[in-house]
Amino acid sequence: MYYASPSWNSDSPELHDPRPAFDPDDLASYVRPGDPAPSAANVIRALNEAGIHEGLGAFNPPGTMPVIAGLAVPPDFALPPGYVRHHQFTDEGEPLEPILMFSPDVVPRGPDGQPLPVSADRVVPPEHAPPGLPIRWVGPPRP
Repeated sequence: MYYASPSWNSDSPELHDPRPAFDPDDLASYVRPGDPAPSAANVIRALNEAGIHEGLGAFNPPGTMPVIAGLAVPPDFALPPGYVRHHQFTDEGEPLEPILMFSPDVVPRGPDGQPLPVSADRVVPPEHAPPGLPIRWVGPPRP
């Protein structure tokens, strides 16, 4: 943790601190002037380690939630009950094409009425895609 140290103001015989008073809620209080800005991942981790889980602390650090690959869902495709669009974003905040997942609120069933096997990530495999959905697999963007 960085605390501002007073400096001598040549215009006055009094001590002068060019920085504002230390504010524990201000990120600038933790960075020395001239230091590079901390990364978002470092800020979020530090907030979480301090027990702060709101504001920026409510987000996962960049790179901790990998993008999930799945079937692309066109925006104009009407999904039948039991399916949902899963929207994702890159660490830079760029939206990715939504993928098809099974709804957590419905037990998916096959044409015979029997429950379908669902993977832990709930991603719909091509063989269980709704009729009419163009089968196009999309994955994480390349670095």
